[in-house]
Amino acid sequence: MGRAHHHEHHHHAADRSRDLLPYADSSVADGDLRPVDLRRRQFLRRLGLVGAAAAGAGVFGGPLAGPAMAASQHSRPGIDPRRYQWLAGDHHVHTQYSYDGMHTVMQQVEEGSKHRLDWMVITDHGHTAHEKYAVDQTYADVLAARDKHRDMLLWQGLEWNVPGGEHATVFFETSKDELTALRAFEKLFDGNINGTNPSSDAHEALALDGLRWMSAQVDKGAIDSALMIANHPSRNGRYSPHEMRAYRDTAPHIAVGMEGAPGAQNDGMPVPGRDGGSRGGYGNSPGTDSWPGFPMEAYRTWGGFDWMTAKLGGMWDSMLAEGKGWWITTNSDIHRANGSPLDRPPVADDWYANHGGYPDPVDTGAPHFYADFWPGQFSRTVVGTARRNFRGVMDGIRSGRVWVGMGGLIDGLDLRVSGDGHDYPATLGGRVSVRRGSDVKVRIAIRPATRPGGHGEIPRLARVDLIRGAVTGAVADRDTFTAPDVSVAESFEPGRRAQDDQVVFTHTFRNVRESFYIRLRGTDGKRHVSGGIEPLMDVNGDADPWADLWFYANPVFVDVR
Repeated sequence: MGRAHHHEHHHHAADRSRDLLPYADSSVADGDLRPVDLRRRQFLRRLGLVGAAAAGAGVFGGPLAGPAMAASQHSRPGIDPRRYQWLAGDHHVHTQYSYDGMHTVMQQVEEGSKHRLDWMVITDHGHTAHEKYAVDQTYADVLAARDKHRDMLLWQGLEWNVPGGEHATVFFETSKDELTALRAFEKLFDGNINGTNPSSDAHEALALDGLRWMSAQVDKGAIDSALMIANHPSRNGRYSPHEMRAYRDTAPHIAVGMEGAPGAQNDGMPVPGRDGGSRGGYGNSPGTDSWPGFPMEAYRTWGGFDWMTAKLGGMWDSMLAEGKGWWITTNSDIHRANGSPLDRPPVADDWYANHGGYPDPVDTGAPHFYADFWPGQFSRTVVGTARRNFRGVMDGIRSGRVWVGMGGLIDGLDLRVSGDGHDYPATLGGRVSVRRGSDVKVRIAIRPATRPGGHGEIPRLARVDLIRGAVTGAVADRDTFTAPDVSVAESFEPGRRAQDDQVVFTHTFRNVRESFYIRLRGTDGKRHVSGGIEPLMDVNGDADPWADLWFYANPVFVDVR
């Protein structure tokens, strides 16, 4: 079945998931399995991640239970936002262990440290050669980088080829079994390895089985925590709305959001003498595996942000309107660095297939231009955490305590939303509960930029938009990607106050009658719709990222009772 089929077909596909995974069905004897399925069952047994019955229906089928499902998607009420420290990071970084990467783990971490990052996730592409050779090699390099850069929280993750979908960052909390679990997950569920990349109901069901598998590993204590973030969601139109909702609803403690702005932001920089590229790599058109309901504008970035995020009342808002968290992030998605003279040494065409990685890059003396930014050089995901450790950052992302910024447009953000009778206000990702007819107060404090960006200038914040969206509940059609009741409640212009250490704006929603959420965005004001405030579509080949800077923040929900 193709992408034109809607969510009712996928319930039937989920019912067939055990037919799709015979090695996971304890009722099927080893002797009745195909050789490939027998190898998968034996692989899991060797790793010790499942019992003698391979995965079993308790892992792949049925409702989730146990401590994993108890995880909250939002900040608990009554926590003082002042207790959080805000750590900047990048969850989408490639190295020489990707078939299209080049730099070493150590080089990426050193550059991330140079650009003031606190955490990073190495996410090389899922691939047969990667699973076979590179997982252990990468882990050794990650351990060496952790030892040298003690202030950097560094994960080894994976850019998952999601069956039936697109790419996604997957990573586990560091523990003695992180490497074992990562290898098992890649072998069992990566679309490149098992040939499940094309769109189909069965492949979409397998992606959900992958989420259930991670949840089961958390429940049984094999891993401590796991996260999945959908990468460049609109780039190829392969993430349908019903898939996004299915990920979130199947494992809301693991599948927590998407890239609000993709990496590869330098791809659209004008190139003298030749055709330029597309900001974020968003220069595509609908393909065979694209969901047919998206308009052409979805295949472009808007002010560097994915259309799902940038479109007011669009896909992101339609998910938030259900009253459930679905958080945004950003990153570098770096493959080779702009301005770096390092390049891959010449190797045979089949080198990666036989080694799972490339030799260390060498200094050619000729810098690359129009390549990717280093981690932290342009895009930053800033996470509020009560603890500066692996669990703290993952819990912060899971709770939506995240704002994302480009080009150093702002140095800090403190959003507080309060209603009557609360000890402390809610911050990003949180929620407040108020009586019908109450007032809800919003306080926005921003630290303006103080450092020059990569273009040599200190960015200036020109405007902040406070956006309000109605919470209307679950959608009848899970392929919905619009939310009509979303608008800019108020826009603020810092003016000269942007020179101060902190700029503070306030707004009061009076006599609230229905539940809603608020979210923020801000811009340098250099490029937006004529006569309006919405971002413009980026022009292929002529999209200087430094000339169109934005930040976005995750929502706060207001529950009216």
